[in-house]
Amino acid sequence: MLKPQDRIFLNLYGQDDWRLAGARARGIWDDTKGLLARGRDAIIAEIKNSDLRGRGGAGFPTGMKWSFMPKESERPHYLVVNADESEPGTCKDRDILRFDPHLLLEGCLIASFAIGAKACYIYIRGEYYTEALHLQQAIDEAYAAGLIGKNACKSGWDCDIVLHRGAGAYICGEETALLESLEGRKGQPRLKPPFPANAGLYGCPSTINNVETIAVTPTILRRGATWFAGLGQPKNTGSKIFCISGHVNKPCNVEEEMGIPLRDLIEKHAGGVRGGWDNLLAVIPGGSSVPLIPREICDTVLMNFDSLREVRSGLGTAAVIVMDKSTDLIRAIARLSYFYKHESCGQCTPCREGTGWLWRMMDRIAKGQADLSEIDVLEQVAGQIEGHTICAFGDAAAWPVQGLLRHFRPMVEQRILQQAARNSKTPKLTKGRATAA
Repeated sequence: MLKPQDRIFLNLYGQDDWRLAGARARGIWDDTKGLLARGRDAIIAEIKNSDLRGRGGAGFPTGMKWSFMPKESERPHYLVVNADESEPGTCKDRDILRFDPHLLLEGCLIASFAIGAKACYIYIRGEYYTEALHLQQAIDEAYAAGLIGKNACKSGWDCDIVLHRGAGAYICGEETALLESLEGRKGQPRLKPPFPANAGLYGCPSTINNVETIAVTPTILRRGATWFAGLGQPKNTGSKIFCISGHVNKPCNVEEEMGIPLRDLIEKHAGGVRGGWDNLLAVIPGGSSVPLIPREICDTVLMNFDSLREVRSGLGTAAVIVMDKSTDLIRAIARLSYFYKHESCGQCTPCREGTGWLWRMMDRIAKGQADLSEIDVLEQVAGQIEGHTICAFGDAAAWPVQGLLRHFRPMVEQRILQQAARNSKTPKLTKGRATAA
């Protein structure tokens, strides 16, 4: 359990003032000039030593990503903050943007300095209207106070921060599709290499990080890498915002220590599963794009990158979607399949065509219109999408279906057989008379 003194997000629930005065009262913008005075190399080394991993889903080491940026370049460097939070079940960044925007802005200044970027773009999800208003007001306050812009925090470093609103495309959460959208084109992922650190925004060296990743960096620098690395487990350090929704008594966002047992997270912070733990059927532990896990795994699994990978799922964005025994899992996964079919950018054939296949087949199974042989076809189609696309969207579309078949295949078979039995007893009209099929 995370101790109160180790919390980073002190206004996660919006109980205090989110504006500059309230932020300063919580210690934000406190001697930021001194943090920058440590120098680029020292800042990157501290983030490396903290073992901070990206909070956007991939879990890539943040300090290592920053170190990929060239030390010297004739081209400008850019920091891009990914606030295009569109993963079903995920709303952690939303509360940071709404209730603690200055925490993010201070992190933007520090990260920009560390990678040599004098411009930072925050790409925010188009539907986040109030969050965009709060963030823009915070940017205006920071400019007026001399915290960003020319000679930011009187450090001698110039740093401009620009807010860019997206248009509601899920695919723009992928970092290179986000760059394409920022440049005014259709949001479609780019082939790699070249990687953004060499040719990113406008063809210049760029680093793309998630909101939560950037927001924790000032606190790490103030309290030290040793403190942050002392939370959680090795290679899975620090605290994390978990989004808990679905069939729990108290849905919530909560900052907790990495590696907390899933059962403890649900029972201590979300009031437990509706109807008790024995009523639990399955959990999607990291947002809709990771495979679900059944109750027997939920009993013991730890909420970190490596533990969930070992059970063939993932931490993802740490959006915990709880489903009790009243859930029609087949319909739920069919609905997610429709979402991914709808949001595919259409660039890669396996994804463009395969997501439609997944949805249509899942819909047939959910309605009991399929036969048993289609289960194997469904599994085959999911496997042909996974790992065969430019970005990870194809994997995200395939994994929910694969998780369902891995753990609940008997349920799928039973649905088909029950509907077949019902159909065989349904009276049919034959030459004007009703007869049993």
